[in-house]
Amino acid sequence: MSGIRKIIYVVTGFLVLSVNSLVAQQKDYPIQPVTFTQVHVNDNFWGPKMQVNAEVTIPYVLAQCKANGRVDNFLRAAKLLDGDKLSEYPFDDTDIYKVIEGASYAMQVKANPKLERYIDTLIGIIGAAQEKDGYLYTFRTVNAAKPHEWIGAKRWENEEILSHELYDAGHLYEAAVAHYQATGKRTLLNIALKNADLLVHTFGYGKEVKYPGHQIVEIGLVKLYRVTGNKQYLDLAKFFLDVRGPKGDSYNQADKLVVDQHEAEGHAVRAAYMYTGMADVAALTGNQQYLHAIDDIWDDVVGKKLYITGGIGATSAGEAFGNPYQLPNMSAYAETCAAIANVYWNSRMFLLHGDSKYVDILERTLYNGLLSGVSLSGNRFFYPNPLASMSQYQRSAWLSCACCISNMTRFLPSVPGYVYAHEGNDLYVNLFMSNSADITLGAGKVNIIQTTDYPWKGEVELTVNPAKSSNFTLRVRIPGWVIKEPVSGGLYSFMNPVKQPVTISINGAPITYQTEKGYAVLTRRWKPGDKVTMELPMETEKVIASKLVKDDLNRFAFERGPIVYCLEGPDNRDSLVQNITINKMAVSNASFKPGMLNGIEVITAAGTGSKRQLNTDSLQQTNQDVTAIPYYAWANRGPSQMTVWIPYEASAAMPKPAPTIASTSKASGSVKNPRMLKALNDQYDPQNSNDHSMPYLHWWPKQNSTEYVQYDFNAEHTVSQSKIYWYDDKPDGGCAIPASYKIYYLKDSQWIPVKNTVPYAIAKDKYNILTFEPVQTTALKLEVQLPVDNSAGIHEWGVE
Repeated sequence: MSGIRKIIYVVTGFLVLSVNSLVAQQKDYPIQPVTFTQVHVNDNFWGPKMQVNAEVTIPYVLAQCKANGRVDNFLRAAKLLDGDKLSEYPFDDTDIYKVIEGASYAMQVKANPKLERYIDTLIGIIGAAQEKDGYLYTFRTVNAAKPHEWIGAKRWENEEILSHELYDAGHLYEAAVAHYQATGKRTLLNIALKNADLLVHTFGYGKEVKYPGHQIVEIGLVKLYRVTGNKQYLDLAKFFLDVRGPKGDSYNQADKLVVDQHEAEGHAVRAAYMYTGMADVAALTGNQQYLHAIDDIWDDVVGKKLYITGGIGATSAGEAFGNPYQLPNMSAYAETCAAIANVYWNSRMFLLHGDSKYVDILERTLYNGLLSGVSLSGNRFFYPNPLASMSQYQRSAWLSCACCISNMTRFLPSVPGYVYAHEGNDLYVNLFMSNSADITLGAGKVNIIQTTDYPWKGEVELTVNPAKSSNFTLRVRIPGWVIKEPVSGGLYSFMNPVKQPVTISINGAPITYQTEKGYAVLTRRWKPGDKVTMELPMETEKVIASKLVKDDLNRFAFERGPIVYCLEGPDNRDSLVQNITINKMAVSNASFKPGMLNGIEVITAAGTGSKRQLNTDSLQQTNQDVTAIPYYAWANRGPSQMTVWIPYEASAAMPKPAPTIASTSKASGSVKNPRMLKALNDQYDPQNSNDHSMPYLHWWPKQNSTEYVQYDFNAEHTVSQSKIYWYDDKPDGGCAIPASYKIYYLKDSQWIPVKNTVPYAIAKDKYNILTFEPVQTTALKLEVQLPVDNSAGIHEWGVE
């Protein structure tokens, strides 16, 4: 095998083979990333976040994996622990793989012997759980008396649906490559290669012809190919893509051949992992059909389906992309895993095309919809990342489906790998953070030192240190937000764009420069110590969405540099933000608060708060100061109201409730969730029964049972009317209007049925009004009989 130099050495008593240099690949990405191992970050923004990930998040997630059965799965598969109890999902094995990947990255940044020993122990357990032929899937190997219903009776039987056998393998391969690259150890890599060889033996034309139910194995196989040069892994990745569709489900992008897909559909994480895999295989094989497909899909996402935060996946129904311009805020899904996958995909699109518009999306996602997934403390997490809240959202310490949690551990320490890239004698500067990097260009080795207070300040200084004076080109990204375009495609725009020039100086002297594909092109003979200084104008902008995004009509979002802002309760009057309006011509001010939320730039402006009044439709308006914080930093001070999109028209705001009988009552019921109970009397009128844009109460998954909600009044009242707006998410959901309901009032500690003066009526998409003979009471109870085959819910319950 020409081009391969083999060195045999001993690791932990075993003779292993190390490939120091690989077969030169004929095709690849024209632009190559500078790997995370070559970029050493010392940044005031990213440095502390990577440190928290290494010192808090990774140990925390490892402990949670042990406490929640992830480690026991492998121990039982290895017959090192008695019993057959397993954790909840067959993909739980990947939590171990992902945290190993994250730990490997972190240990490359800073040595941690204790963590390294623990990771070595975990790898030993994983190896012991692997079957002799390389199969590694604890939920089958444990051979439980009652197997999980997803796994099927035999290997691969349910792979296209729910077993996640290949999904587990994909994360194993990614972890193995990261561990090998970071530590030089082949222990996990050997396990991965044994498993991959089993897949090569098992799958293919004339053998098992199945596609992965959840994509990611394609990415992992490509990484194994890069490490080993074994083309069988690349061929298998392409096979898994080519046999997908057209007779499957749109949920996992299997309703069409991948080359016939031109719009984003289905489960957003699966989709973005698939697009990433298609980019990898296209780069390595030259497949133009893949490229045409993902180019079209990218245009569809960025032009019609992308949140301003960079999040993707609008709906919880299937964790999926919605229809074009369907971008609800309160019910936005925007899963953290989807944000991570969006970064992976856009990184590949840049490597294919060399256009800064892909890095613009990557950066927007990175600083907003991805970073919001983990708390500042590093041990609380979001799975969905909504763009508005009525205090119903709270970060979780752990989730039974912990994919987003473990994904964050592996992603954050890999951030340095997205800063630079190179092609021949072109060095791309994509992201701005203080670091020192060592890069090899065609002209020779170059050390580059970047110094900046980005994202709070726009000055970026690059010190260029070639090993010897040489000619090459720096391509420095001019962010899209500087040229007054939040994202390409027209989905978002600035309300009052004022273009300001980006000044660039070399060794203190301003220069004129040309731009290509969004990059300032600086070609010269560089000598050690040359300094490039770029000034990015940091202005607070108001972003508006396309008029086709109905959820954002008459609203704007604050953005400053790459940071999207939100209003949050703790910073605003009465801890309310949904009732705030800010004039679209209002002047805003920005100031840095070093002691607030680990140091943030805040935006302040004059606004108006609105409040409902009793016995009138007119609103009480009060002037107030309004404060906005970076979106990524919200929900670090407990549950609270929050909104990214701020009304500039009063009709778009949600006034503070009037002190009605209902709003001043204490709500309780057979549902114990306080956030759902609070939805009963928030005075939000839904658009229809299937309105997900604001909180609601539901009893799902209960069916055919009698449930209740109750109001305890703040004083005795005489009441004679109830009005109920039922929640019904059919046909896609599990809630319908109830079979029946009854109203009771409290008298002498007994619940007495009211004497209705009109029939009980049950209908969706409107208030169901029941009048009854007046009663003097301190409490009302609403008793609900759920349908036989559905659950039920309530948007709003008013009392008069």
